[in-house]
Amino acid sequence: MPVKPLARAKSRLSGPAGPHRERFALAIATDTVSAVLRSSRVRGVVVVTDDPVAASELAALGAVIVPDEPDSGLNPALVHGAAQARLLAPESAVGALSADLPALRPDELDRVLAAAAAAPNAFLPDAAGIGTTLYTARPGAGFSPAFGTDSRARHRARGVHELTFEDVPSVRRDVDTIDDLRAALALGVGPHTASVAPLLPVPCD
Repeated sequence: MPVKPLARAKSRLSGPAGPHRERFALAIATDTVSAVLRSSRVRGVVVVTDDPVAASELAALGAVIVPDEPDSGLNPALVHGAAQARLLAPESAVGALSADLPALRPDELDRVLAAAAAAPNAFLPDAAGIGTTLYTARPGAGFSPAFGTDSRARHRARGVHELTFEDVPSVRRDVDTIDDLRAALALGVGPHTASVAPLLPVPCD
């Protein structure tokens, strides 16, 4: 899981979040990591980050922290994290998951991971149907994620198997905007996000 330095995280929320943006970004990452660690199909979580505060908080949950190498963008960081995960658990599949899924439900993640195991590589599109929240690789399969702009189309163009779940909203609901946050709150977010959300001007209608 990638976690940006908190000073740069959630930049699209810099206006509404104001002075609470860093705390909000950390809360979301904390709830996401906590939920992933409760998944019955997850053996461990590797977090790629250079932020000392995030590293300390997420390590306390049980995540393994590795630095952002080679510090050349999101996908190279994920490849580095996956390589570290494979050193820790060589016989396990690996996956890259967005760190901004504050409503994540472990049982929904279990279902997605079970389906992903049927393909050498698989991905789950985000709620908007444009991006990606999860990319997986079975043991022995190459790991080459294409997160970023139009990542759903780019993963499909590479022949990555698309997971077509419609009923796992918590795994698809990443949060980049106030509208995203409103949708996540409607699903029910984790306790850390719930404690910070009232500080933001979230439309409730």
